[in-house]
Amino acid sequence: MMIGVDVGGTFTDVVAIDGGEIRTIKVATEARTEDGVLAGAREVGVAGATVFNHASTHGLNAVITRNLPKIAFLTTMGHRDILDAGRTWRPAEALTDAHWRRPYGDAARPLVPRYLRRGVRERITADGGVLIPLDEEQARAELEVLRECEVEGVAICLINAYVSAHHEERLRDLVLEVLGPIPCSISSDVSPLAKEFARSSTTVIDVFMRIIYDGYTARLDAGLRAEGFTGELNYANCAAQLVAADVAVEHPYQIVFAGPAAGTVASAHFGSLIGASNLLCADVGGTSCDISLVTGGAPSVDTTFELEHDLIVNALSNEVVSIGAGGGSLVTVSPAGELLVGPGSAGSVPGPACYGRGGTQPTTTDTALMMGIIDPDGFAAGRMTLDAKLAREAFEALDSPLDLAQRVSYAFKVGVNNVAEGLFNVAVKHGIDPRDYTLLAFGAAGPMLLPAALELVHAKEVVVPPHPGLFSALGLVSSDQVYGDSRSSYTILEPGAAESIEKVYAQMEDRLRQRFGNKSDQEITFVRTFDALLMGQSWETPFVGIPEGTITADTVGQMIANFHDVYEQRTGNRFEALPVQGVTYRVEAVFPAAKVEYPTLPARESGGPTPTREIEIRYLTDEPLAAAEYQRADLLAGDEIDGPAVIREPLSTTFVPPRHHVVVGTYGELRIRLAAE
Repeated sequence: MMIGVDVGGTFTDVVAIDGGEIRTIKVATEARTEDGVLAGAREVGVAGATVFNHASTHGLNAVITRNLPKIAFLTTMGHRDILDAGRTWRPAEALTDAHWRRPYGDAARPLVPRYLRRGVRERITADGGVLIPLDEEQARAELEVLRECEVEGVAICLINAYVSAHHEERLRDLVLEVLGPIPCSISSDVSPLAKEFARSSTTVIDVFMRIIYDGYTARLDAGLRAEGFTGELNYANCAAQLVAADVAVEHPYQIVFAGPAAGTVASAHFGSLIGASNLLCADVGGTSCDISLVTGGAPSVDTTFELEHDLIVNALSNEVVSIGAGGGSLVTVSPAGELLVGPGSAGSVPGPACYGRGGTQPTTTDTALMMGIIDPDGFAAGRMTLDAKLAREAFEALDSPLDLAQRVSYAFKVGVNNVAEGLFNVAVKHGIDPRDYTLLAFGAAGPMLLPAALELVHAKEVVVPPHPGLFSALGLVSSDQVYGDSRSSYTILEPGAAESIEKVYAQMEDRLRQRFGNKSDQEITFVRTFDALLMGQSWETPFVGIPEGTITADTVGQMIANFHDVYEQRTGNRFEALPVQGVTYRVEAVFPAAKVEYPTLPARESGGPTPTREIEIRYLTDEPLAAAEYQRADLLAGDEIDGPAVIREPLSTTFVPPRHHVVVGTYGELRIRLAAE
């Protein structure tokens, strides 16, 4: 049995794969995160599991809320304010705002207060030479200050340490001597890459995550073992690749943003089963809609990601764009009288008005309840009963000249348009034609909103996969175990550079092999790529492929050709006359893992699906619409349904608008297209 657990801020999603059967449960996330995880594990029977794959927003939420331990930051003297300056980039909406401040800057909410950022007298040159030796006496004096401040961890990032780590390593020894065995991360070990700010911020995040996850992992592992679990505990990284827990906590910055990435991996895996290699993925939950892209069966991957604006982490991550659109999005009225939906959210406390927990503002969930899309008695697998009267009162309390029917109708249409706009923006950014892509709708609210957005986005179809409410958790049992490493080394690509480039890759691969334990070489697939730029450029083109085998002069020639091909594909330009400079060299060791197998549905021998009842869809048009209601568990492969219709399942509801047609696929997926005119 395989178990995947996706820990969110409100709910913890658990999926168990046992003998081809998929079981899903959703439990409340507890203040002590491991308590909710263990409760879910207990419910599915973790004792018989061979793997337990885990993704969490625990660390991410700690950064966002600044519920962080006290740590210090040591850097080269004169550079202590690098964490305040960032990259000096502003978001587009703040370009003319004199009052805007970086969210992690000293004027806002710094990750490390300035008095805990200390300069050390030393300097390494760009070629690895020593310009100023490390002043150990001065460093000890700074560490004594930090000891008096009772810091819980130390992040060290010295200028040019990615070229030579000697000073950082010695400074780490001094930290242990003066401050004792506290978590201490050095940038040359965590992220030995060029560009000081990203290396600094990554190292700081790594220290935070070490403090947060060290104790958490120990408690989680002990709790699982107490329940009889004897298998392998894995964490998912920011690309939703699996890493053994004991290896992941060595550099836990890589697992800070795993949850949203898992949905993209689940989409890519399921898309390969149904023959859909190009996907626009929309995970619509309670607060946000996480949008990602799969092209040619592979997720779009970035070399970095942002925890907040300009707060960079150097980790490979599936590119995910989040917008404020979900089931809890608040319906409000602007000063101009315009009806708005989101980005604010009711969250879980107090939640939508219909929850009866004190919420007074209407939300998208209230909208769907008023329209008749949501069943008030069957919400959240019947664990909650919704109050339509409270939803109505919330809409009536809006300060708007619109009548009730218009308020509800516009709230639904604006919510759908918000999701459609987010999808279209992602398509434009990547230069794709949505007509070549399938919308994959998941998350509890995705199947409710995405079919209505189909006509706006002009995608090929909308597909609702099995178990959409917990589909991201299925990504944790849809991925391989992967260990990665990377090094920066500015090298002009020419035949004479082959030996030095091969040496960089050989060192990384040897280091990775040390992690494998009893895994044999036959199980390992090494994947090499590199980031490079044209001489004179500031930013690299990442993930350029390298031919297999030892790097020779001929290989370097192929690397140059590959770079120009990728550069032309991404920019539309080709400059073969300019020299190519390699910057960062990457390697991944891939171990294929068992993946979820979706059971196939039998075909119906005769007739069609039978509705459980006829319901009324209100406020979508001037007059109520009669709609058929189906239970998804009753549908078989090949069944066809015309909208308007509602298809219910325990943790999600699919709304099929008028002029839409549904065909049930082999794996139970709902394939929704616009009906032929």
